[in-house]
Amino acid sequence: MEVRIRCECGAKEAPFNLRDNILPPEVIVALYCPECSQHVSFDKATMILDNGWIIEYDMDLARFMAVAKLGLPAEKITPAFLFDEGYATWKELYPGELEDIKSEKEAIVAILKEDPHRYFQELKNWANARMERLKAEGWRKAQSI
Repeated sequence: MEVRIRCECGAKEAPFNLRDNILPPEVIVALYCPECSQHVSFDKATMILDNGWIIEYDMDLARFMAVAKLGLPAEKITPAFLFDEGYATWKELYPGELEDIKSEKEAIVAILKEDPHRYFQELKNWANARMERLKAEGWRKAQSI
């Protein structure tokens, strides 16, 4: 299930994926963009930090649902588990990724009509360089790829 959540300051919105509908949207208590997260006291027991963004989870609800639906021990359910295993995580690698890559990919797609072999090489090079850049920028989901 996909849900869209607006950050606490109202400036940005991010799409989330809730894997296998195990958790309800209410498991995400709050979202803080890099601007509004500067005014938040980070609590590692209920929050995950991803490159300036903070996601705050209702850990009681998350543990209850994970124990009931997945049969996992409650102590295994942490903010990192929810995010990294996809139970309550970005739909994309990071918020705004689809908009960011649209123009980058348009230039490469134009090559397809001229030189299909070069197109595939350019696409591969772009994807590899992009992933390395995202890892260097510190995006959590990129680190596991």
